[in-house]
Amino acid sequence: MNSNYDIIIVGGGAAGFFTAINIVENNPKLKVAILERGKTVLEKVRISGGGRCNVTHACFVPNDLVKFYPRGEKELRGPFHQFCSGDTIEWFKKHGVELKIEDDGRMFPTSDSSQTIIDCFLGLTQKLKIDVLTGQSVQSLFKGDNYWKVETHHETYSCYKLVMTTGSNPKIWELLESMNHTIIPPVPSLFTFNIKDARIKDLMGVSAFANVKVKGSKLEASGPLLITHWGMSGPGILRLSAWGARILADKNYQFVLEVNWLNDVTFDEVIETLKELKQEHAKKVVGKKSPFDFPNRLWESLVLASGIDSDPNDSEQAKQTKWADLTKIQLTNLANQLTNGQFQVNGKSTFKEEFVTAGGIDLREINFKTMESKLHENLFFAGEIVNIDAITGGFNFQNAWTSGFLAANSITSS
Repeated sequence: MNSNYDIIIVGGGAAGFFTAINIVENNPKLKVAILERGKTVLEKVRISGGGRCNVTHACFVPNDLVKFYPRGEKELRGPFHQFCSGDTIEWFKKHGVELKIEDDGRMFPTSDSSQTIIDCFLGLTQKLKIDVLTGQSVQSLFKGDNYWKVETHHETYSCYKLVMTTGSNPKIWELLESMNHTIIPPVPSLFTFNIKDARIKDLMGVSAFANVKVKGSKLEASGPLLITHWGMSGPGILRLSAWGARILADKNYQFVLEVNWLNDVTFDEVIETLKELKQEHAKKVVGKKSPFDFPNRLWESLVLASGIDSDPNDSEQAKQTKWADLTKIQLTNLANQLTNGQFQVNGKSTFKEEFVTAGGIDLREINFKTMESKLHENLFFAGEIVNIDAITGGFNFQNAWTSGFLAANSITSS
């Protein structure tokens, strides 16, 4: 069977739907189909943000927004001047979806349900008569003189213009590689660190705003750090994993993490503070209360790790070291634990179900004014299929909306 379309979009995710909808809104005469290999569409939208769908981020200046993309910062500057977070809010509002801003800048539908976004997209594809065809796993691509042929397990389709929005799909990358596109090998981007260490063993759920570094590299990030039953997570760790995706893959996820639990407070500043505390609180038990803006349980753990016997719940006086009794070595140890704790990382864990990869089509092979391939006319890309990824917070979706918008505009203006 042969099915002819003006435009075929391969990939039934966020970028695919957004591209298709914008194409037909720009030109209702065009016959458009979305081909999805799975049984259902928009799965990543469904699970995003814990089922609430983190649509975008409340960062409205393109030059600031690009800083959240470890790969793609330079390339996205121009596109974000065409379609940025503010445009995303307006687009969804126009289509009946109100968004809200949370304290950390993340934006969600006011319904707090990803189903709102899915219903919006499915409703629009129906209204605009866009064919959404599931169970269509693409096996081959062929470029004719003025058309594309797309072969799936079940059918052969043809179109004038082809848009690839398949995310990190190895099969599609393979097909594009056979057409001379360069694929940057994928590595995981957003992940948490596996750490077994007595200092954090029983502190699951404890959080602190910390600075984290990978020892022996320039990799560094700051943000909330969350202790988990498998190690460390939280925005600070995820940021480090995103920027360090390739370096950490090369290290096989075995490295030493340096943690400053006080974020930007230096060793020397802490030593001074500890000396003052030694004078001012001479008779108080060291481990009883954290003198810093810092969880007490973590403080107590680091005090013990510094060689200071300090169990405030123990009736034995020997285990209740007072500030006056601290030696110079103990003060130094404590300052080190606070500002430069060394933790051995052995492996990683995927961050929830939101698996993000660094890798994809080489950015040098794409025209970022149109999202068209520089190697093949009438072949376009949108979303994570290209070597662009971001930290957590709605930024990966913003890339999907922006690249889809540009591709749609380019397709309908030519």
